Amino acid sequence: MMLVHRLRLLRPLLLPAISCLLASATIHGVAAAQGGDTVRATGKSGSKSADKTGDKKEKTEKKGEQKSPEPGDSVGEPKIPKLSPMFTSEAPLALTLTTNIKQLRRDKLATAPYHAATLSYTDSSGKVVTVEARARTRGIWRLKNCEFPPVRLKVADKAGKQTLFNNIGEPKLVTYCRSSDVYDQYVLQEFMLYRVYRVLTPVSHHVRLFKATYADSATGKIEATRYSFAVEDPAVLAARLGGEMVKQTGADADDLDPAQSAIAFVFQYMIGNTDFSFAGLHNAELVRTSQGRILPIAYDFDFSGAVNTHYAAPDARLRIRTVRERQFRGYCAFKTDYQQVIDLFKAKKAEIYALYADPLGQLLPPRVVRETLAYFDEFYGQIQTVKDAQKRIFDECMASN
Repeated sequence: MMLVHRLRLLRPLLLPAISCLLASATIHGVAAAQGGDTVRATGKSGSKSADKTGDKKEKTEKKGEQKSPEPGDSVGEPKIPKLSPMFTSEAPLALTLTTNIKQLRRDKLATAPYHAATLSYTDSSGKVVTVEARARTRGIWRLKNCEFPPVRLKVADKAGKQTLFNNIGEPKLVTYCRSSDVYDQYVLQEFMLYRVYRVLTPVSHHVRLFKATYADSATGKIEATRYSFAVEDPAVLAARLGGEMVKQTGADADDLDPAQSAIAFVFQYMIGNTDFSFAGLHNAELVRTSQGRILPIAYDFDFSGAVNTHYAAPDARLRIRTVRERQFRGYCAFKTDYQQVIDLFKAKKAEIYALYADPLGQLLPPRVVRETLAYFDEFYGQIQTVKDAQKRIFDECMASN
């Protein structure tokens, strides 16, 4: 059964490879039949983006000529997209989202439709830029329990060109749950954890903080102005990593990349988050690279001990009773990798703590900064030696699925 499962996860990689082998055998057979003429072939990925790229190259090259691949090029693979300009700066952006807010609040189903929306901001020249977009609700707990639901935006390539929304795809917008300073603080705390994750690994989402104004398109009324942040579109992230999203659940330790898995599991322990499952794709994503590596990526940290929202509680099946307690939920198969990753966390400690002293970290109340760093201090106290980390963290590891 394990072999069948692994073959199913790798099937998207195996099928193109088999097709290429068969095509190569056919080409060489034709060359031999024609008296040994040299035949050169360029493999095709089968993707629309690769086909379009090929069409453009054919138009610019002279008839009968073939362009050799540049050093490092991978023939037939899609072009890795550039990072959206939205995420090339960390400066908070004043943004106005205008849409039918009354309708958004009514949408409580996973199948909720997109609604017309606009996104407006002022660029560096002082000009107001308005981008046509669409917005729909998303999420699970916050969708059911918050005054304002979490949102997914969709910006067409044409609409986003020459703006900060160029190549942004369908990012998540982490919104305020309730219009109060406490919930503003929760948004900022979760935003900071995404930044911590980025310090530890590039296999993580870029984020951008907004001071977002929410305007109702039906009434013209301003509903609220609160902190929110955009989370990089998973599909864009996967493409940037040279891979694709894995939609299938059931990934086991044997399927996952050991080094990245160790970082993700130890990070979740550091921030006190147990509300995730890489196997179940709950608050987690998997990216399959062109080399066959399956990279786990964590997201959604509002139920973590580091944020400590008043509404967060651990799953009743766990031994912990509050989110401020920690429980390690990593696979035992990565024990060797965990020990190596501890050195990474130690090396990045100063850089992580510095985030809470920079202009974005200073948006948090000083008390919250002190509490957060004290919570991280507890983690670093547990990993002072290999023996400490093994006894206090990794001995509690989980067997594979």
